[in-house]
Amino acid sequence: MGLKGIDLLQPEEYEVPRRYGLICSMGYADAGQIGKGLNRIENHNAIEAGLRKNLPLAAKAGVPNVITFSGNRDGLSDEEGARNTIAGMRRLRPLVEAHGINLCLELLNSKVNHKGYMCDHTAWGVRVMEEVNSPNIKLLYDIYHMQIMEGDLIATIQANSKWIGHFHTGGVPGRHELNDSQEVNWAGVMRGIVATSFAGYVAHEFEPLGDPLTSLRQAVELCDV
Repeated sequence: MGLKGIDLLQPEEYEVPRRYGLICSMGYADAGQIGKGLNRIENHNAIEAGLRKNLPLAAKAGVPNVITFSGNRDGLSDEEGARNTIAGMRRLRPLVEAHGINLCLELLNSKVNHKGYMCDHTAWGVRVMEEVNSPNIKLLYDIYHMQIMEGDLIATIQANSKWIGHFHTGGVPGRHELNDSQEVNWAGVMRGIVATSFAGYVAHEFEPLGDPLTSLRQAVELCDV
């Protein structure tokens, strides 16, 4: 199909794609959970410990990106959560830069799938990125989630491309195949990404209703612009 890698493998799986001429394009690294992340200072020790353990494994396997999360609001204001996340990212900055691996904070929707998740708008994530200002700390821009929360995909991506390190896809609504049954103009979005200086990966993360390999091949062809 022309795919280069596979996303979201655990550390013990980092090396597996090499057997098939691929890489792990983004890995888990015990760097927090969707509901329990960087927006609370009490989580920072565990996140740093996970990265100290797993970043050397990622570097050895050629994994360019690992994932992290803001955590949920649960009564915490967006302002305090942003300050805490910035503090945590600044603490982690020397670690990820030393290994040359991108730590990517995922943008998720809080409307349908992840109620209460704090990093649910691009502006909040970009504010954090600007304050931390590291070449190895970026946003994971999940196109499915941001279509639900914001729309205006191409303009938002192009205005903030400096801070985006990785993309995920998924059909809206339902996170199914990338086809004409849903609302995102995928070829247009991909051309919008190509028009920036982005040189990373776009990973397909959808739940197929039909044959998975057929659906994946269609997504690859649609997004290869």
